[in-house]
Amino acid sequence: MAKLGGLARILLIVVESTGFCAPELERHVMSKVSNIFDFLEAGLRAEAFRQKTIASNIANSETPGYRSLGINFKELLNDAMDDSGKADLSNVEPETYQMDATQVKSNGNDVNLEVEVGRMVKNTLRHSAYVKLLNKKYKQIDAAINVR
Repeated sequence: MAKLGGLARILLIVVESTGFCAPELERHVMSKVSNIFDFLEAGLRAEAFRQKTIASNIANSETPGYRSLGINFKELLNDAMDDSGKADLSNVEPETYQMDATQVKSNGNDVNLEVEVGRMVKNTLRHSAYVKLLNKKYKQIDAAINVR
């Protein structure tokens, strides 16, 4: 028997343990898969928005009076989730806020390039992790479809 991917193994276990008929199983599994894709999509949207915000901070590092911006997404995501762990992620959009606990230079600007580059590197790593997870999920679906 060919080695089964994670999603294919889960499908077989669910079929054996729940007694779902095919349409019920399909709806149940697809809702779980859809939920994972929704979270990954929301994460990718947030990281893209964060990248633009960081780039804006760096571009304005010498602009007099410019105050660096951050984004609020994690709290919005937590608020969107209900007790069952499901969330309506279609309406969750990251919001910018002005960071208060930063040291202001003589020209009124508070952008610290070292901090912003560090945030950019961290953001790039998170984005890469989301893409890898998304790729893995597509491979699992492909493996489940091609089980013989």
